[in-house]
Amino acid sequence: MSRSSLPKRPEIHVTAGDYDRLAALADAAADTFPAVADFLADELDRAQIIEGAAAKGVVQMHSTVTYRDAATGEEHTVTLVYPEEADIEAGRLSVLTPVGVALIGLRRGQTITWITPSGKPRNLTVVRVEAARAAA
Repeated sequence: MSRSSLPKRPEIHVTAGDYDRLAALADAAADTFPAVADFLADELDRAQIIEGAAAKGVVQMHSTVTYRDAATGEEHTVTLVYPEEADIEAGRLSVLTPVGVALIGLRRGQTITWITPSGKPRNLTVVRVEAARAAA
């Protein structure tokens, strides 16, 4: 499946503070994790930048989000964090993963489809978003 045959990606919103740090992260990861860094840069390029706090229900850094994976029908709840805070066993998902990138900026009810590094489409739907908490 080519990128052009995918459904249109939903509008996303990112706070200015998250945008700056995520853009720097994408640049820094370009050599080590090129596919994810490119995906993150592409998402940031199309994001609406919000000054101040994000609207309620928008996935931002340190939000806890429940999403449904269309391939399995399973729901997963994670807190979206920066790579140095990640611990999947504790439910802290790095934004520098394909799922982390896909979730950033989405609202409850939105679905995103993208092509994974293996060339297969992946589809996630945001079920619930809890407000971002400060980093521990």
